[in-house]
Amino acid sequence: MASGGSKIWTVFSLVSALGAAAVAKKAMDKSWTVATGKKPPENPADPDVQIWEAVLWAGVSGTAVGLARMLAQRRAASYYARSTGHLPPDLQKDDQEA
Repeated sequence: MASGGSKIWTVFSLVSALGAAAVAKKAMDKSWTVATGKKPPENPADPDVQIWEAVLWAGVSGTAVGLARMLAQRRAASYYARSTGHLPPDLQKDDQEA
């Protein structure tokens, strides 16, 4: 069962992370357009994009997508644990408590 559970968790985790990243990207694109009146940079590495735009877009969009993925995976892990009675195979308590 560990192998089957691991495969289920891998797919579940991947789908939730990709979905969250897509939603975050769409929200960031819309927010950028509303805030700046311009489309977000398609390629921040393009020399035609102003450096302040490239840095700001990279920082804001990267943070938003990273947070969305992390929160989605935490919710997925919580759902998995409630459904199976244990954490996914590749997640374990990390002994953060002293």
